[in-house]
Amino acid sequence: MNAIRSLMNTSTAALGCLLLAAGCGALPDKPARATLYDFGPGLAAPAAAAPSPAPLPTLALAEFDSNTRLEGTQILYRLGYADANELRPYGQSRWSLPPAQLLRQRLSDTLAERRTVLGPEESATISRGKGEVPDTLRISLDEFSQYFDSASASVGLVRLRATLVRSTAGGDRVLGQRTFTVRRPAPSANATGGVKALISASDAAVAEVVQWVGQLQQQSPQAPR
Repeated sequence: MNAIRSLMNTSTAALGCLLLAAGCGALPDKPARATLYDFGPGLAAPAAAAPSPAPLPTLALAEFDSNTRLEGTQILYRLGYADANELRPYGQSRWSLPPAQLLRQRLSDTLAERRTVLGPEESATISRGKGEVPDTLRISLDEFSQYFDSASASVGLVRLRATLVRSTAGGDRVLGQRTFTVRRPAPSANATGGVKALISASDAAVAEVVQWVGQLQQQSPQAPR
């Protein structure tokens, strides 16, 4: 009888060890840390740069508007060959900041190469002081995604709407409004390729906006007050 009890106790202990081992094996792995991306440090000025052209008028850059889907930090893509209306996020890749903030900083840095750029609060302070109010550039970011034309081919797609506004004694006047749509090929069909394509498309869009604003202000110089 004692031998039977000893055998039963041994079996029970062995079964417990097996269950414990199985339970430990079923524990979920530690979640993988998402890879964060930004627009990089930007292009450094060449060591022997040519003399800069004359500075342009001061410009106020408003905070960007964007649709709700672009307010987060997810890197988004569309399968144009399947359902182009559905925005899908990559699971383990993120922007360090919402795209509108990254793009606004890139635009601000580029504009500041030839002019003084003010934020909304600085522009409001000048307005309250009744000084010369600079023109205001407003941007609405409407699309910022990796668009797949096929399973192996994709582009970074950036679409934004720019509006240049001038404050006058009679109220605000729109100097111009234009939509910019830029596509740049992705080097690979994944998040890394999408990031590179979107940065390239963003830089191209920024260059177009900067040129457009300069042309508008040359065509409509601000009258002295």
